[in-house]
Amino acid sequence: MKCIFSKNYKDAIIDLEECIRLYGNGYRMDHTYSFYIGLCYLQLNEYAKAEKVLDDYVNDIYKNRQQLEHPTAYFYQGIAKYELKKWDEAIAIFDKALKIYPEFSDAKVYKAICWLKQGKPKEEVVALIDKAKEDAKKGFSINEDNTIYETYPYQIKLNK
Repeated sequence: MKCIFSKNYKDAIIDLEECIRLYGNGYRMDHTYSFYIGLCYLQLNEYAKAEKVLDDYVNDIYKNRQQLEHPTAYFYQGIAKYELKKWDEAIAIFDKALKIYPEFSDAKVYKAICWLKQGKPKEEVVALIDKAKEDAKKGFSINEDNTIYETYPYQIKLNK
């Protein structure tokens, strides 16, 4: 609640770390407590901490095969790389999200921004943004259950 709805990120980290201490790194809404800690660090502009937490989260869930690949997990891992200006790494991770969820408009937008930062031809960047807009108009965005109530961090509303 504090991470997504009330946006009280410091308190959310405290609560989530306590949950991990008491109950282990359990799942809520398809993601572990550590995933939400990573989101909080992103929102607090603590990008290196977010990168570490989200890299560990992705590596853990796929190494242990506790769940299938999840595009939102890759998206936020890519966002951490994006914020640290690691354009190549961010693009590679956004591509993983897009392999699972080809219409993922938010991942396309951030990939396009990375392309722009790398100096990719403007026509290619604009083409990807246009495709993201088309997908967003069809409702293809972050597909977490709570997005019907609240915009998630870094979610882009292109369909308005």
